[in-house]
Amino acid sequence: MTRTDFDPATVKPDGRPPGQARLFDPAADGPRRGSVEGIALGGAVTVLAYGTDTPGAGPRLHVHPYDETFIVVEGRARFLIGDTTIDAAAGDVLLGPAGVPHRFENLGPGRLQTVDIHHSPRWIQTDLDQD
Repeated sequence: MTRTDFDPATVKPDGRPPGQARLFDPAADGPRRGSVEGIALGGAVTVLAYGTDTPGAGPRLHVHPYDETFIVVEGRARFLIGDTTIDAAAGDVLLGPAGVPHRFENLGPGRLQTVDIHHSPRWIQTDLDQD
C-alpha cells in the first residue's frame, strides 16, 4: 500500500542532525532497563524500557504532566489508569493521559517488557505511593 499523507515539499528540515542513544543493555538486570530523554537526541519525547520476570511487579502509582504511551513488547500486563483497568498483551498500545495517575503490573507467566513513551523531552514524574 502506497501512502501519501502529506506533500514532502511542505516540510523543511529544521537543521537538527540525526541522533542516537542506547536505551538499554540487554544483558543488564533490573526492571528499569534504561531511558533516553528526548533532549539528548534533540527530540520531543522521552523513551523508557521496563522489564520484569516477576508476576505482580511493576512501577508504583505515579503521574506525569504529559501523556504517556505504553507499548507491550512481551508478556501480559494489567494497567490501572485512573479508574480504568485494562489487561494488555504483547502488541498492545495504551495511552495514559496527562494528569491521570497510573501504574501497571506483570500478569505473568514469564517476562513483561514494555517501551514507555513520555510525550516530553524530559522525564517528569511524581510518585503517589509511599515506600
